[in-house]
Amino acid sequence: MTRVVVVDDQEMVRTGLRMVLESEPGLDVVGEASDGAEAVEAVDRERPDVVLMDVRMPGMDGLEATRRITVAHPEIAVLVLTTFDVDEYVYAALRGGASGFLLKDAPAEDLIHAIEVVARGEALLAPSVTKRLIAEFAARPEESERPDLDSITERETDVLRLIARGLSNTEIADELVVAETTVKTHVSRLLMKLGARDRVQLVIAAYESGLVHPRA
Repeated sequence: MTRVVVVDDQEMVRTGLRMVLESEPGLDVVGEASDGAEAVEAVDRERPDVVLMDVRMPGMDGLEATRRITVAHPEIAVLVLTTFDVDEYVYAALRGGASGFLLKDAPAEDLIHAIEVVARGEALLAPSVTKRLIAEFAARPEESERPDLDSITERETDVLRLIARGLSNTEIADELVVAETTVKTHVSRLLMKLGARDRVQLVIAAYESGLVHPRA
C-alpha cells in the first residue's frame, strides 16, 4: 500500500485528489495539509511514501516545505502539482529535492502513474514539459557552486548526457550498444559520485555543470 499526503491550500482540490486516489487499489491518503508548515507536520507524523505538493500557498510555501521534507526524510518522494506547464517555482522545487511534477489538470490515470513512479524511487521525467522546464531554468541556476564532474568516467559522462536528454535506461542501452544492467550500474555510480537522489537531480547537474546546454 502506497501512503500519500495531499498538500493544497484549496479544500476542494484536496477533496478531489483524495477521491481520485482512494478509488485506486493500493493507494491510501493518510493525511492532508493546507500549507507548507502543516505539510511538514503531517509528514513527520504519518511518514508517507509520497507527498503531493502544491507550490503557491500562504505562509510556508511548497518550495520550503519540499526542502524541509526531503532533508529530514530523503526516502519520501515529493511530487509537485502545478497549474502552469512552465513555472520557475517548479524548477526550484526540483532543485530542492522533489522527484518530479505534474500539472493539476492531468488525467487521473496520469496522476496515479506519477505516484507509482516516484514511489518506486524513480524520477518523473517523461512529460515533454518537464524537459522544457529543466532546460529553460537550468540555464539560469542560482548562485551556487557548479557541480564538479571530474570524478566521473568518460562512459559515465556519455550516460549523463543521455539522461539529460530524457532517455530511459533501455534507450540509453540501445544508444550506447551495451546491456541495460550496465547502464543501471553507471546510473548508480553517477548518483553516488554526484550526491544526487534521483534522475531529476542528475539532469539538473548535467545542465548546471555545462555538460549539456538548453536546446542543444
